[in-house]
Amino acid sequence: MSALLVPAAVVEAQVEDSPTLSIQGFGTFGVVHSDEDQADFVSNLFAPKGAGHSDDWSAHVDSRLGLQLTANLSPRLTSVVQAVSEQRYDGSYEPSIEWANVMFEVTPALSVRLGRMMQPSFMTSEYRKVGYAIPWIRPPEEVYRMVPVTNFDGIDVNYRSRFGDYTHTLRGSYGRKDAKVAGGGEVKSRDTMLLTNTLERGAATLFASYGRYRLTIEDLNPLFDAFQQFGPEGEAIADRYDVDDKRFEIINVGVRYDPGEWFVMGEWARSDSRTFIGDSRGWYVTGGYRLGDVTPYVTLARVRVDGETSHPGISMVGLPPPLAAQADGLNAALNGLLGNVAQQKSLSLGARWDFARNLALKAQYDHIDLDSGSPGTLVNTQPGFDPGGTVNLFSLALDFVY
Repeated sequence: MSALLVPAAVVEAQVEDSPTLSIQGFGTFGVVHSDEDQADFVSNLFAPKGAGHSDDWSAHVDSRLGLQLTANLSPRLTSVVQAVSEQRYDGSYEPSIEWANVMFEVTPALSVRLGRMMQPSFMTSEYRKVGYAIPWIRPPEEVYRMVPVTNFDGIDVNYRSRFGDYTHTLRGSYGRKDAKVAGGGEVKSRDTMLLTNTLERGAATLFASYGRYRLTIEDLNPLFDAFQQFGPEGEAIADRYDVDDKRFEIINVGVRYDPGEWFVMGEWARSDSRTFIGDSRGWYVTGGYRLGDVTPYVTLARVRVDGETSHPGISMVGLPPPLAAQADGLNAALNGLLGNVAQQKSLSLGARWDFARNLALKAQYDHIDLDSGSPGTLVNTQPGFDPGGTVNLFSLALDFVY
């Protein structure tokens, strides 16, 4: 991200090779309107409220402030701390530490980092929170929602090489992550392993990543423990759908071509999980043309589930009334989880106006077509919400760096 935030205030000693400290900041002030008043649109899966039901016009969806401190401790040792204030799982804006790591340059081509780092699952992962650095107001939800967490704690090894006109970057990461969700629950990721490969030549970039996680959602344990009380049938359901140290895998491929006057980019992702989360496929394609200070753009995106979005659950044949009522409640809860997996397609039209140095104003219209029976990426659905149908969003955002 440092290369994107060049216009930063820098405080440094004038003695050659002495430690230096740079201070960089970024932010977005945005508002979003949704015509669906029985559910909320949020750009952060862990946020409790957004545009639609909670607020007709919401400033919570995209607004954030970030500050990054980079300390060059020696020619080969660098430390980075980044704090971000945005809507959290509890509705507050208490700053959280997004990055906090130390990097050691073993050779000019090889570096090792320890600490909290960005989750490199997608092509724009390193700056997905820096609105000024991305073409849209927010990254397409159909792909980026597959891995909603943006950082992890662990170790990262990066190797960069050049051959001819090509630059090749190979990155391997290992660590863990705990994330709070709206309502106070927690998602835990252990044995997180990520491998990314980036190939660049001139205006062209090819990106690929593979991630493997062990996921646990402890708040769901009581539900699936209750299923197991119904013998082999319930045990089979619990084993198939619970999220208790279960493997989750994702593969992503992205391409970008940006010769200057115009750009086109896209990503395709596939996630696999033997849990209620299921297997998803998502993609987007974006293109834009720069007309002086104004850049209009268009995005097409799609996400769907390969697998079950419902299940007959426990058979109630022969069960006494109290157990039948319990089984019926468990079946309803299971199908609520399966049916809430996002399936939708969207068309986005937007424009970016770089009206001043380090400032960009964006406007974006999103038409979202929800698959039948699915809430898509909407959250906080109300009793009057009808899954399926369409949702229209209008967003304005002011992005800046300093």
